[in-house]
Amino acid sequence: MFNVGDRIVYPMHGAGVIEGIEQKNLSGIPEDYYIIKLTSGEMKVMIPVCNKDLVGLREIISKDEVSKVLEVLKNRETEMSANWNRRYRANLEKIKTGSIYYVAEVVSGLTIRDKEKGLSTGERKMLENAKQILLSELALAQNMDEQQVQTIVEGCLN
Repeated sequence: MFNVGDRIVYPMHGAGVIEGIEQKNLSGIPEDYYIIKLTSGEMKVMIPVCNKDLVGLREIISKDEVSKVLEVLKNRETEMSANWNRRYRANLEKIKTGSIYYVAEVVSGLTIRDKEKGLSTGERKMLENAKQILLSELALAQNMDEQQVQTIVEGCLN
C-alpha cells in the first residue's frame, strides 16, 4: 500500500504524488481511494486502493535507474513494423505496461521514425503523450523541473 506523499506512476497518465487517501461511498459500499496529483497539468485522479495493481500503479524509478532510461533513449537500433497499424498497437501496448523503459523505447523509436519518414497524426499524438509520461517520471526521480529534463532527453534523442 502506498502512503500520502509517495511519488508514483499511473500508466498512460504519468507521474504524480499521493495527496491523500480518502474513504468514499460511490457505489453504496465504503472504499478507500488514493487522491493523486499528477505533475503535468492540474489533473487529480482518484483510484480505488484495491485496484492499484490492476491499473498498474508503481513507485517512480530511483535516481540510479535514470541513466539506464537515458541509455534506452540513445539506442538507435529499434525494430518497428512498417505497417502503421501494427506499429501503433505495439507501441500502445508498451505504454500500457507502465514500464518507463518501454515508454523510452516508444519515444526513441517514434522520434527516429519521425525524422526518417514522418509520423501519422495518431503516432505524433502518441509520441507527445509518451514524452510527457517519460518527462514527468524523470523529473520526479531527479528532483528537477520538466524543462530541465526535456533538455536532457532531447540531447539523448539527437
